[in-house]
Amino acid sequence: MDTAPEIYAAWMYELRSINMTQDIQRLFELQKKQGFHCEPRSAGERIERLNRIDNYLNERDNLTRLCEAMHNDLKKCEAEVMATETGVVHSHIGHVKRSLGKWMKPRKVPRPLYMIGTRSYIHYEPKGAVLIISPWNYPLNLSIVPLIYAISAGNSVILKPSEVSECTSEYIREMIDELFDESEVAVVEGDASVAQELLKRPFNHIFFTGSPAIGKIIMGEAAKNLSSITLELGGKSPSIIDESADIEQIARRCAWAKFINGGQSCIAPDYLVLHCSVHDLFVDTFKRSITRLYDPDGRGIQNSSDYCRIINNDHFKRLQSLYQDAIDKGASAVIGGDFDESDLYISPTLLVNVSEDMRIMHEEIFGPLLPVVNYQQLNEACDIVLSRPSPLTFYIASKNQDNIDYLINKTTAGGTVINDYMLGYSNPNLPFGGINESGIGQSLGYHGFMTFSNPRSVIHRRWGTMSPIYPPYTDFKTRLIKTLYRWFF
Repeated sequence: MDTAPEIYAAWMYELRSINMTQDIQRLFELQKKQGFHCEPRSAGERIERLNRIDNYLNERDNLTRLCEAMHNDLKKCEAEVMATETGVVHSHIGHVKRSLGKWMKPRKVPRPLYMIGTRSYIHYEPKGAVLIISPWNYPLNLSIVPLIYAISAGNSVILKPSEVSECTSEYIREMIDELFDESEVAVVEGDASVAQELLKRPFNHIFFTGSPAIGKIIMGEAAKNLSSITLELGGKSPSIIDESADIEQIARRCAWAKFINGGQSCIAPDYLVLHCSVHDLFVDTFKRSITRLYDPDGRGIQNSSDYCRIINNDHFKRLQSLYQDAIDKGASAVIGGDFDESDLYISPTLLVNVSEDMRIMHEEIFGPLLPVVNYQQLNEACDIVLSRPSPLTFYIASKNQDNIDYLINKTTAGGTVINDYMLGYSNPNLPFGGINESGIGQSLGYHGFMTFSNPRSVIHRRWGTMSPIYPPYTDFKTRLIKTLYRWFF
């Protein structure tokens, strides 16, 4: 029999659920109803909205509060917040401000001769009500950058940040509440049940960043309303390092890319495919690189303020399980392998003697564990990559252009970076996105603007007519159509 406290708790939970559902419906109807009339039609109006975000994040007090929130969530230091979060936001706002007028301008297209008397062009209009569901690993960056492009295209937005990075999510809500009317942009906080409730609404577009497993659920829910969708997912991004690579250079770059943000990056190298002849040199150089990055004073990596922590206990235990499974099946940690659950600390770890039967070679790692497999012939390395779903990013380290061309032509990936890491998200003139399990659709720059825009075809008849080919089809019209057919086709 339920006790009074249990009944009260159940009643309160039900009440909160009802209130949440009503609030979501109210926001959705508000943005749908007012969206068309309140859409910022001019580039200047849209840029003014972006300037609100730009100016807010430039204020020292606001930046300080953000750094505190991210330190609470991920133990992220101020320099890394500026490099990977606010700096990225400012960069994309600047790019949009320089380019938006050109992007919005109707684009004239040629017309075939038989359409003489008309002109054709593409008019870019907002999709309408947009839902953005963002992740916890770069909680400001991956919430606000999609928002920038949704605003640049003239949409209204409901943003649902991750409840896992709760301090930063609260910061984002406070910022958006201060800067925007809820008919323009609104933040809805909460767990998976909130996301599920949001997905019941027929949004004009849904933009999701997260894991492939959740991406499949999002896509299924979007299909019920035929909402267009962008999925920024992840998967296992490989790094092939051949015998011609500059090992000193690539080892340091790889160490930085793998362990920034505690390894919790969707475009971090997930596993290395390393030529046998450079294996020992790479391991030695990689170890020295980690020390230079995170332990230059010899006090220990765990004492470094520059090294992030795992986001929570669940993810810590998941990573620990992946590591232990690999060790139990014969892998060995030549670097790292230290775990401290009380501090959510996992040391930078390099695993060798890795085999295909290990979970770590099939599940996205999303943490500071880096398995290494070796190869002798380049086709072997290629086969290892091809045996897995197409990655979000494919890394190649080589000075041999023939090897580079071979790998690019034999594989497929959302993006490829050669002789460096993490640059795929850096150039707004390139599309960013995955293929199938690593993502659907593209974002950033012009491609981000297009993601949230409907390219509307417009044909304007200025003179002339098509009436000569209207019924009834007399002998004369039939002969005319046959003549035109031979002429044009």
